[in-house]
Amino acid sequence: MLACTLLCGLALSALNAWAELRGTGDLGLIVERADGSIQLVDTSRRTAYAHIEGLGDLSHASAVFSRDARFAFIFGRDGGLSRIDLLQAKITHRVMQSGNSIGGAISQDGSLVAVSNYTPGGVKIFRSDNLEQVLDIAADYEGSDTPSKVVGLVDAPGQKFVFSLFDAGEIWIADLSQKQAQITRFKNVGAKPYDGLITPDGRYYIAGLFGEDGLALLDLWHPEQGVRRILADYGKGEQRLPVYKMPHLEGWAIANNRAYIPAVGRHEVLVVDTTNWQQVGTIKVQGQPIFVMARPDGRQVWVNFAYPRNGVVQVIDTDSNTLIKTLEPGKTVLHMEFTPRGEQVWVSARDDNKVLIYDTASFAELASLKADSPSGIFFSYRAHRIGL
Repeated sequence: MLACTLLCGLALSALNAWAELRGTGDLGLIVERADGSIQLVDTSRRTAYAHIEGLGDLSHASAVFSRDARFAFIFGRDGGLSRIDLLQAKITHRVMQSGNSIGGAISQDGSLVAVSNYTPGGVKIFRSDNLEQVLDIAADYEGSDTPSKVVGLVDAPGQKFVFSLFDAGEIWIADLSQKQAQITRFKNVGAKPYDGLITPDGRYYIAGLFGEDGLALLDLWHPEQGVRRILADYGKGEQRLPVYKMPHLEGWAIANNRAYIPAVGRHEVLVVDTTNWQQVGTIKVQGQPIFVMARPDGRQVWVNFAYPRNGVVQVIDTDSNTLIKTLEPGKTVLHMEFTPRGEQVWVSARDDNKVLIYDTASFAELASLKADSPSGIFFSYRAHRIGL
């Protein structure tokens, strides 16, 4: 009887221990922008498993993940930087590092987290294990007494960060591979760069320009060649539509040797050959695109839109470059996120207070989760992607 009791107790303990174990590879988070909170989610089970509050202003929040995918770093609009333990479901560290910030990145080796700031401008860099500040890069530029707003901050190979200066019209590379940071500046890249992306291979950094047509491209393999303009003539001579919301460039899609780019102020997606960065096509869509996101295998591109037609998602087949599906997930679709291998996509419908999950092959709705004013959705597989 005693042996049975001991064995049963050990079996129960083992079962409880197994139930508490959780891998980090299929976890993620949903930003609840109105409440300053996040939901932690399990993408395999399609469920939320924890709720964390006290994260400040999340109206334009984004997240990156540690190398082991255990910790998420949340960048709040109010300048808050928070480190979240996905397994213990708690805030481990939090700092108010500026008055107004607009995203961030984590270094190649995972040791540093960088934040781009509107107020007071510049970039601040922190240790990822304890959020101790190690560097403050002031975005000072010629002709101004105040630092520039910084946008389009991404990580790059070689322990580098790349970012754009909105007010200055510049792109900077911060090389942190040595004890002393080395800053390389590229001036006169174009008027008002508003966001940036880095290609999945880490070679090209591209800044969108709000003050003029076109984009600015920097080849990080050959920075000595400087920044060159691409797509300078798209829409030339045509009246631009009112811009209700700026496209998000980290949501641009690179698939099938093509870049799929939301055209600023137009109801179209531009198709660009990434071998020479020449436009090779245009795909008409139902509104102004915001996110243009590729399924991980590159076969599909999913597009959401700005106000007023922002309850719609359209799907492009990249083999034929045609629209193959239009969905209406709910009111005010803000963000989409694919599961690591792309069999599902999670879509936030802010004004319906829900996140919908679709099968990307059949377009069937698989499940929905309740969330308060959901916006950004970020999954932990981003830990192993350049620029995400």
